[in-house]
Amino acid sequence: MTAMDPPSLPLQLPLGEASPGPIAADLGQLGDDCRRCRRCGLADGRTHVVVSRGNPAARLMVIGEGPGAQEDATGQPFVGRAGQLLDQMLASVAIDSNRDAYICNVVKCRPPGNRKPTALEIEACRPWLEQQIRLVDPAVILLAGASALEGVLGIKGGITRLRGQWRRGEREPLAGRWLMPILHPSYLLRNPSRQQGSPKWLTWHDLQDVRRRLDQLEEPRQPVS
Repeated sequence: MTAMDPPSLPLQLPLGEASPGPIAADLGQLGDDCRRCRRCGLADGRTHVVVSRGNPAARLMVIGEGPGAQEDATGQPFVGRAGQLLDQMLASVAIDSNRDAYICNVVKCRPPGNRKPTALEIEACRPWLEQQIRLVDPAVILLAGASALEGVLGIKGGITRLRGQWRRGEREPLAGRWLMPILHPSYLLRNPSRQQGSPKWLTWHDLQDVRRRLDQLEEPRQPVS
Protein backbone atom coordinates (compact mmCIF):
# COMPACT_ATOMS: atom_id res chain seq x y z
CA MET A 1 0.00 0.00 0.00
CA THR A 2 1.41 3.39 -1.01
CA ALA A 3 0.69 6.83 0.43
CA MET A 4 -1.37 7.59 -2.65
CA ASP A 5 -3.50 4.44 -2.38
CA PRO A 6 -4.90 4.22 1.17
CA PRO A 7 -7.84 2.17 2.33
CA SER A 8 -11.21 3.84 2.66
CA LEU A 9 -12.22 4.96 6.12
CA PRO A 10 -15.82 5.73 7.11
CA LEU A 11 -16.70 8.83 9.06
CA GLN A 12 -16.74 8.02 12.77
CA LEU A 13 -18.63 10.20 15.21
CA PRO A 14 -17.27 10.82 18.71
CA LEU A 15 -20.72 11.13 20.29
CA GLY A 16 -23.80 9.22 19.27
CA GLU A 17 -25.44 9.57 15.92
CA ALA A 18 -24.93 12.28 13.33
CA SER A 19 -26.39 15.64 14.32
CA PRO A 20 -29.10 17.00 12.04
CA GLY A 21 -27.44 19.45 9.65
CA PRO A 22 -28.44 23.09 9.41
CA ILE A 23 -30.54 24.19 6.48
CA ALA A 24 -28.20 26.99 5.32
CA ALA A 25 -28.38 27.11 1.54
CA ASP A 26 -25.13 29.03 1.11
CA LEU A 27 -22.06 30.10 3.06
CA GLY A 28 -23.42 33.57 3.69
CA GLN A 29 -26.48 32.18 5.43
CA LEU A 30 -24.31 29.68 7.29
CA GLY A 31 -22.20 32.55 8.63
CA ASP A 32 -25.32 34.36 9.81
CA ASP A 33 -26.59 31.17 11.47
CA CYS A 34 -23.26 30.67 13.25
CA ARG A 35 -23.34 34.22 14.57
CA ARG A 36 -26.78 33.53 16.08
CA CYS A 37 -25.78 30.13 17.45
CA ARG A 38 -26.11 29.43 21.19
CA ARG A 39 -25.73 25.64 21.04
CA CYS A 40 -22.95 25.60 23.68
CA GLY A 41 -21.46 27.77 26.40
CA LEU A 42 -18.63 29.06 24.20
CA ALA A 43 -21.07 31.62 22.80
CA ASP A 44 -21.12 33.40 26.16
CA GLY A 45 -17.46 34.47 26.05
CA ARG A 46 -16.87 35.13 22.36
CA THR A 47 -16.04 38.46 20.77
CA HIS A 48 -16.59 37.22 17.22
CA VAL A 49 -17.76 33.98 15.68
CA VAL A 50 -14.88 32.68 13.55
CA VAL A 51 -16.29 30.97 10.48
CA SER A 52 -13.67 30.87 7.74
CA ARG A 53 -11.16 32.57 5.50
CA GLY A 54 -9.84 31.74 2.04
CA ASN A 55 -11.51 30.71 -1.18
CA PRO A 56 -14.89 28.91 -0.96
CA ALA A 57 -14.23 27.49 -4.43
CA ALA A 58 -10.88 25.93 -3.43
CA ARG A 59 -10.27 22.21 -3.81
CA LEU A 60 -8.42 22.15 -0.47
CA MET A 61 -10.03 22.64 2.95
CA VAL A 62 -7.94 23.03 6.10
CA ILE A 63 -9.75 22.29 9.37
CA GLY A 64 -8.10 23.33 12.63
CA GLU A 65 -9.03 23.21 16.29
CA GLY A 66 -10.66 26.46 17.36
CA PRO A 67 -10.13 30.22 17.49
CA GLY A 68 -7.43 31.76 19.66
CA ALA A 69 -7.27 35.30 21.01
CA GLN A 70 -6.32 36.93 17.70
CA GLU A 71 -8.89 34.91 15.81
CA ASP A 72 -11.60 35.88 18.30
CA ALA A 73 -10.59 39.54 17.93
CA THR A 74 -10.57 39.53 14.12
CA GLY A 75 -13.26 36.96 13.30
CA GLN A 76 -10.91 34.99 11.03
CA PRO A 77 -9.24 31.60 11.65
CA PHE A 78 -5.49 31.02 11.67
CA VAL A 79 -4.32 34.63 11.73
CA GLY A 80 -1.96 34.44 14.73
CA ARG A 81 1.55 33.00 14.79
CA ALA A 82 0.27 29.50 14.05
CA GLY A 83 -1.72 30.81 11.10
CA GLN A 84 1.27 32.69 9.74
CA LEU A 85 3.31 29.50 9.91
CA LEU A 86 0.52 27.58 8.19
CA ASP A 87 0.49 30.15 5.37
CA GLN A 88 4.26 29.90 5.00
CA MET A 89 4.27 26.11 4.89
CA LEU A 90 1.44 25.98 2.36
CA ALA A 91 3.29 28.56 0.25
CA SER A 92 6.40 26.35 0.34
CA VAL A 93 4.47 23.79 -1.75
CA ALA A 94 2.87 26.42 -4.02
CA ILE A 95 -0.47 26.61 -2.17
CA ASP A 96 -1.71 30.15 -1.58
CA SER A 97 -3.86 30.09 1.58
CA ASN A 98 -6.18 32.81 0.27
CA ARG A 99 -6.53 31.55 -3.30
CA ASP A 100 -6.04 27.77 -3.07
CA ALA A 101 -7.51 26.87 0.33
CA TYR A 102 -10.60 27.34 2.47
CA ILE A 103 -9.69 27.44 6.18
CA CYS A 104 -11.99 26.82 9.16
CA ASN A 105 -12.11 25.11 12.58
CA VAL A 106 -14.09 22.37 14.28
CA VAL A 107 -15.54 24.97 16.67
CA LYS A 108 -16.40 28.52 15.68
CA CYS A 109 -16.01 30.24 19.09
CA ARG A 110 -12.90 30.62 21.23
CA PRO A 111 -12.57 28.21 24.17
CA PRO A 112 -11.59 30.09 27.36
CA GLY A 113 -7.84 30.44 27.81
CA ASN A 114 -7.24 28.88 24.38
CA ARG A 115 -7.89 25.42 25.84
CA LYS A 116 -8.84 22.54 23.57
CA PRO A 117 -12.55 22.30 22.79
CA THR A 118 -14.41 19.58 24.66
CA ALA A 119 -16.17 16.68 22.96
CA LEU A 120 -19.54 18.27 23.76
CA GLU A 121 -18.46 21.59 22.23
CA ILE A 122 -17.19 19.83 19.11
CA GLU A 123 -20.48 17.95 18.83
CA ALA A 124 -22.52 21.12 19.27
CA CYS A 125 -20.62 22.76 16.40
CA ARG A 126 -20.71 19.70 14.16
CA PRO A 127 -23.73 20.76 12.06
CA TRP A 128 -21.97 23.96 10.98
CA LEU A 129 -18.77 22.14 10.03
CA GLU A 130 -20.64 19.44 8.12
CA GLN A 131 -22.58 22.05 6.18
CA GLN A 132 -19.37 23.93 5.40
CA ILE A 133 -17.94 20.74 3.90
CA ARG A 134 -21.07 20.22 1.80
CA LEU A 135 -21.17 23.80 0.52
CA VAL A 136 -17.44 24.17 -0.22
CA ASP A 137 -17.24 20.64 -1.63
CA PRO A 138 -13.44 20.22 -1.31
CA ALA A 139 -11.62 17.31 -2.90
CA VAL A 140 -8.92 17.27 -0.19
CA ILE A 141 -9.25 18.01 3.54
CA LEU A 142 -6.33 18.61 5.89
CA LEU A 143 -7.03 17.90 9.57
CA ALA A 144 -4.65 20.15 11.49
CA GLY A 145 -4.10 18.69 14.93
CA ALA A 146 -5.70 16.22 17.31
CA SER A 147 -8.96 18.15 17.84
CA ALA A 148 -9.62 18.25 14.10
CA LEU A 149 -8.85 14.54 13.87
CA GLU A 150 -11.34 13.86 16.67
CA GLY A 151 -13.95 16.32 15.42
CA VAL A 152 -14.03 15.04 11.84
CA LEU A 153 -13.13 11.35 12.10
CA GLY A 154 -13.93 10.66 15.76
CA ILE A 155 -10.39 9.44 16.42
CA LYS A 156 -9.02 10.47 19.81
CA GLY A 157 -5.26 10.84 20.07
CA GLY A 158 -2.67 9.36 17.75
CA ILE A 159 -2.00 12.46 15.65
CA THR A 160 1.77 11.86 15.64
CA ARG A 161 1.19 8.27 14.51
CA LEU A 162 -1.53 9.03 11.96
CA ARG A 163 -0.16 12.25 10.45
CA GLY A 164 0.66 12.04 6.78
CA GLN A 165 -1.65 9.07 6.14
CA TRP A 166 -4.35 9.45 3.52
CA ARG A 167 -7.90 8.39 4.26
CA ARG A 168 -10.90 8.26 1.94
CA GLY A 169 -14.24 9.39 3.29
CA GLU A 170 -17.22 7.09 2.75
CA ARG A 171 -20.18 8.62 4.57
CA GLU A 172 -21.62 12.06 3.95
CA PRO A 173 -20.39 14.72 4.05
CA LEU A 174 -16.95 13.14 3.55
CA ALA A 175 -17.88 10.65 0.83
CA GLY A 176 -15.28 10.55 -1.93
CA ARG A 177 -12.99 13.12 -0.34
CA TRP A 178 -9.31 12.59 0.53
CA LEU A 179 -8.36 13.42 4.13
CA MET A 180 -4.95 13.73 5.75
CA PRO A 181 -4.15 14.51 9.42
CA ILE A 182 -1.18 16.82 9.91
CA LEU A 183 0.51 18.26 12.99
CA HIS A 184 -0.98 21.54 14.16
CA PRO A 185 1.15 24.63 13.41
CA SER A 186 1.16 25.58 17.11
CA TYR A 187 2.89 22.26 17.83
CA LEU A 188 5.46 23.08 15.18
CA LEU A 189 6.09 26.46 16.81
CA ARG A 190 6.94 24.62 20.02
CA ASN A 191 9.23 22.26 18.09
CA PRO A 192 11.03 24.59 15.65
CA SER A 193 13.83 22.27 14.50
CA ARG A 194 13.97 21.69 10.74
CA GLN A 195 16.37 18.77 10.92
CA GLN A 196 15.50 15.57 9.11
CA GLY A 197 12.87 13.65 11.05
CA SER A 198 11.72 16.68 13.08
CA PRO A 199 7.99 17.55 13.26
CA LYS A 200 8.44 20.52 10.93
CA TRP A 201 10.42 18.43 8.43
CA LEU A 202 7.75 15.70 8.51
CA THR A 203 4.95 18.24 8.01
CA TRP A 204 6.72 19.77 5.02
CA HIS A 205 6.90 16.31 3.44
CA ASP A 206 3.22 15.73 4.26
CA LEU A 207 2.33 18.97 2.47
CA GLN A 208 4.40 17.94 -0.54
CA ASP A 209 2.21 14.84 -0.69
CA VAL A 210 -0.87 17.07 -0.52
CA ARG A 211 0.49 19.12 -3.43
CA ARG A 212 0.96 15.92 -5.44
CA ARG A 213 -2.58 14.80 -4.63
CA LEU A 214 -4.04 18.12 -5.77
CA ASP A 215 -2.01 17.98 -8.98
CA GLN A 216 -3.16 14.42 -9.57
CA LEU A 217 -6.81 15.39 -9.14
CA GLU A 218 -6.41 18.28 -11.56
CA GLU A 219 -4.86 16.17 -14.33
CA PRO A 220 -7.20 15.80 -17.31
CA ARG A 221 -8.49 12.30 -17.88
CA GLN A 222 -7.01 10.43 -20.79
CA PRO A 223 -9.48 9.50 -23.54
CA VAL A 224 -10.38 5.84 -23.74
CA SER A 225 -8.99 4.31 -26.92
